[in-house]
Amino acid sequence: MRRIDAIAIMVAFFGFGGVAFWAFRAYGFDTTNAGVWSQVVLVGVLLAWISTYVFRAVTQTMTYNQQLDDYKKAVLAKQLEEMSPEDRERLLAEVEAEKKLTQNAVKDE
Repeated sequence: MRRIDAIAIMVAFFGFGGVAFWAFRAYGFDTTNAGVWSQVVLVGVLLAWISTYVFRAVTQTMTYNQQLDDYKKAVLAKQLEEMSPEDRERLLAEVEAEKKLTQNAVKDE
């Protein structure tokens, strides 16, 4: 995220607080109660936003992780592309052998 994006989010967040305050005032709340309830709304929105970050961090679906996965896949694809047909056949045979071993291990449990 760029610095200007963070500043825009901050301005929008405080703008939303002002809109919430005036919405509560228009609904009939006095100044003190409108301020309190607009803060409650702002804290709720902030906690929801933070929870989305925590969820993405726990499930590792953040931008950095996606870019790293894409890079690893591109490197492996390039390596596979550069392999000779004999090396590819040998690699496929090894993968099939490992699949059979894991399937047998699962059946034995």
